[in-house]
Amino acid sequence: MKKFALIGAGGFIAPRHMKAMKDTGSQLLAAIDKHDSVGVIDSYFPEASFFTEFERFDRHVEKLKKSGNDIDYFAVCSPNYLHDAHCRFGLRYGADVICEKPLVLNPWNLDALEEMEIESGKKVYTILQLRLHPGIIALKKKVEEAPPDKVFEFDLTYITSRGSWYYTSWKGDIHKSGGIATNIGVHFFDMLTWIFGDVKENIVHVHTHDRAGGLIVFEKARVKWFLSIN
Repeated sequence: MKKFALIGAGGFIAPRHMKAMKDTGSQLLAAIDKHDSVGVIDSYFPEASFFTEFERFDRHVEKLKKSGNDIDYFAVCSPNYLHDAHCRFGLRYGADVICEKPLVLNPWNLDALEEMEIESGKKVYTILQLRLHPGIIALKKKVEEAPPDKVFEFDLTYITSRGSWYYTSWKGDIHKSGGIATNIGVHFFDMLTWIFGDVKENIVHVHTHDRAGGLIVFEKARVKWFLSIN
């Protein structure tokens, strides 16, 4: 049985992590969120210790470690700009980390994470769920079976509504979420590189608080993309 700690228990995605822990016969030992509206924990792990202050959470997980009740995985579901710091915390503890997208907001922060992986001997894993979608798997197979010199042309448009709350939350702050391309588009960009290969050219035509779009030229495709929450 694997033992977990959860950072960011009050967010939208945290219940899915709790369900996955429950479904795999794992145990949630401790969770933290600065907000205390986390009654959903009762549906999965009512005995889990909960904290609203990181210092107390830190003290608790350290006590668990010293008592021999080590945490195997930290699940990171905090706001985007805190992901790499919380990943480093998990690695320093001596656990593996499962982190929501995106791992970092700036690509150079990946180097620090990789160094800590090497030092700790542990790993950071991120969520790449579109790679498991049957339709995406079928498209990848179609691309792989096409002639080697075939270049596909695709338009990717994703429009999803968000209310006024979005701009007040951390998700509407580009310094905390990375903006719409990072917060909403990151799974699409992973999917595209997984199917069509490395990026040869990347042109951004528009990038505002509520929309972003451009052209990405991959090894096997030219993709015009547009994302909007308007």
